Amino acid sequence: MWRLMPFLFLLYIVAYLDRINVGFAVLQMRDQLGLSDRVYGRAAGMFFAGYFLFQLPSNLALEKFGVRRWIAGLMLTWGVISCLMILIRGPVSFYAMRFLLGAAEAGFFPGMILYMKRWFPANARARAVAWFMTANPLAGMIGSPVSGALLGIHGAGLAGWQWMFLMEGAPAIILGATVYWALSDNPREAAWLKGEQREWLLDKLVQEGQVQSTLQQGSLWQVILSPRIWLLSFVYFGVSSTMYGVTLWLPTVIRVFSGLSYFGTGVVATLPFLASAIVMVLVGMHSDRTGERRWHTAIAAFAGACGLVAAGFGNSPLLVVAGIGLGLAGAEAMVGPFWVMATARTAGLSAAAGIAVINSLGNLGGYFGPDIVGFFRTASGGFRGGLLAIGATLVLSGIVALIVGSEPGLGKPGLAHEGD
Repeated sequence: MWRLMPFLFLLYIVAYLDRINVGFAVLQMRDQLGLSDRVYGRAAGMFFAGYFLFQLPSNLALEKFGVRRWIAGLMLTWGVISCLMILIRGPVSFYAMRFLLGAAEAGFFPGMILYMKRWFPANARARAVAWFMTANPLAGMIGSPVSGALLGIHGAGLAGWQWMFLMEGAPAIILGATVYWALSDNPREAAWLKGEQREWLLDKLVQEGQVQSTLQQGSLWQVILSPRIWLLSFVYFGVSSTMYGVTLWLPTVIRVFSGLSYFGTGVVATLPFLASAIVMVLVGMHSDRTGERRWHTAIAAFAGACGLVAAGFGNSPLLVVAGIGLGLAGAEAMVGPFWVMATARTAGLSAAAGIAVINSLGNLGGYFGPDIVGFFRTASGGFRGGLLAIGATLVLSGIVALIVGSEPGLGKPGLAHEGD
C-alpha cells in the first residue's frame, strides 16, 4: 500500500486533471472561439467516444506488453495531445482533440484496476481502489484553483486557456518517462519485497487466481456478451454520468450562480471535491471491514441522486453547490465497493477483458452526462433538466447494483471467490 499507492495516486491525479481541465478552459474558449453550450457539452463528452472505442484493445495490449511499457507510452502520448489542445480553433478541432485525448487515456484506468488486482488481495482491494480513486476529487481540489489562476496568464501570443493546457499537459510527459523504472509488473519482480513477504503475497494471490468462475471458463466473446458484464456496465454508466456531467459543468454552474472571478470560481469548486474525497474513503473502508459491496454501492447512488435533485431545484449558490457536492460524493463513493464486486469472480484474460468492457461501456456515461446538461442548457437556459436526468440515471444504477450484487455469496468475506 505504502510503496505503490502514492505513485499510482499521482499518476491518476495527472490523468484526471488532463481530462477535466476543459471545464475551466471553456470559460474563455466560449467567447474567444464562439462556442455554444451545445458544442461544449458535445466536445466534453467526445473524450469518451475515443475512450470507448480504444478501451478494450488498449487493455488487452497492456496484458500482452506489461504495465510499465504500456502505461508509460500512454502517458507520453496523452501528455503531448493535451499540450496540443492549444491548436483548437473551432468545433471540429475541439471534437477531434478531445476524441484523441480519450483514445490515448483509454487503457490507463482499467490498466490500474487490473494492476491492483495483481497486487492486492480481495479483502484489501476496495480500500486500495478507494484510495486510488480519491485522486479524482483531489485533482479537482488542486486543479480547480490552479486552472482558474492559469487562465489569467497571457503572453507569447497565447491566451490563458492555452497556457493552462500546456502547463497541465507537461506533468504527464514527465511522469510517463518515469513509470518504466518506478513500477514492477507483479510482486515476483519487485526487488523491494523481502522473500517472506513476497511468498506470502504470491500464495494469497494464487489462491484467489485458482478460483474458477463462469466468466473465466469462457472465451473473450463470452466475456463481452455476458449479461453480468452488461449489468455492471450500466451501474458504472450512472457513476460516469454523474462524475463527468457534474465535474465538466461545475465551473460554469458556479460562475453563473455567483459571478465570481476565474480564481474565485476555482476556489469554490474545491468544496464538492473535498467532500467526495472524504466520503469515498470512508465508504471504501467500511465496505472492506464488513465485506459488503452491493448495498454500499446502491445507498451511495441513492444519496447522490437526492443531492442532484436538490441542486436542480436550488435557487441559492449555497444549496446548488451543496447538492452538487452530495451528488458527486455519492458517485465517487460507489467506485471502491463497485470494482471489488465487479472483479470478484474473474482472473487472467477474463479479468482484463471484463474490466475493459465494463469501463468502456460504463464510461459512455461520460459522454451522456456533459451532453445532456448541454442539451437542456441550450433548450431552457438552465441546469435543472440536466441534473435531474443524471440523478434519474444514478437511481437506476443503484437499483441494478442491488440486482447484480445479489448473486449468492458475492462480496461476502470468507468465501472462496473473494480469496479469504
